[in-house]
Amino acid sequence: MVVVTWQPGESLDRFLDSLGAATAGPAPSVLLADNGSTDGSVERAAMRPGVTLLRTGANLGYGGAANVGIGHGDSPGELVVIANPDIVWHPGALDELVAGAQRWPRAGALGPAIITMSGDLYPSARSFPSLSRGIGHALLGWWWPSNRFTQSYRRERRDPVEATAGWLSGSCLLLRRAAFDEVGGFDPAYFMYFEDLELCRRLSRAGWQNVYVPSAVVTHEGGAATRQARSAMLRAHHRSAYRYIAAEYAGARWLPVRLVLGAGLISRYLLSLVLRPVREGARPTRSASALQGDVRSSREVS
Repeated sequence: MVVVTWQPGESLDRFLDSLGAATAGPAPSVLLADNGSTDGSVERAAMRPGVTLLRTGANLGYGGAANVGIGHGDSPGELVVIANPDIVWHPGALDELVAGAQRWPRAGALGPAIITMSGDLYPSARSFPSLSRGIGHALLGWWWPSNRFTQSYRRERRDPVEATAGWLSGSCLLLRRAAFDEVGGFDPAYFMYFEDLELCRRLSRAGWQNVYVPSAVVTHEGGAATRQARSAMLRAHHRSAYRYIAAEYAGARWLPVRLVLGAGLISRYLLSLVLRPVREGARPTRSASALQGDVRSSREVS
């Protein structure tokens, strides 16, 4: 298990405290890929059995540090978890993810159901963005989260069923090492944000599946590190969005589209600096009670 850290504070303690109940088997080894924390939290965590601190030597961003962590050591195992330190594991969640990997042998990435601190079911399994979905979601999602573009993109009207998705939130992923290595890992050019979307896109194009496993549940406390550098994170978010768009719509014929979307992202970034609803984006519209009862599982292995 690789946890990317930067000033995680007490959230890292809660992450590690919750991990014991996440599996009925032996606790996984945890490697902290640290991007330069100075708050003492990673040193404190490294005193625990099974936790190793690996300093990346610089702030490499999320994907870059994850690559370093996953590549560290001689025996990484068939499966590896990459996670934010502000995740709290629910009982049995890790076992459910591993069981999902056994049911889906072509799954390159598997993601759990994610609950927010407000008790909402976060839309962590999404469709790949198209031009219409992306533009509609960016323009309307922050003030009208139930619009059809956002709902289609985030799949929020669907029941929490175990099934393939377009892409999964990188805040907590179980990765099949063979798939991860085949596509070359995360693109380190994405400092933060969109690295999960871009990875899942390459996994899909390589013939691997991205599978949502809602029987595995985690809570994402969210934002401990990003609140400390909010302006920088907003810039990183919009820069990564444009990087993804530019890669998807490369070439001279798409130049007008890139120019228009680039101008739109700059405008949205400037608005996000002064308007909190734009900064926070579309809020989840489903309660976590959607997970109560039996979560149906497709069990259809392709």
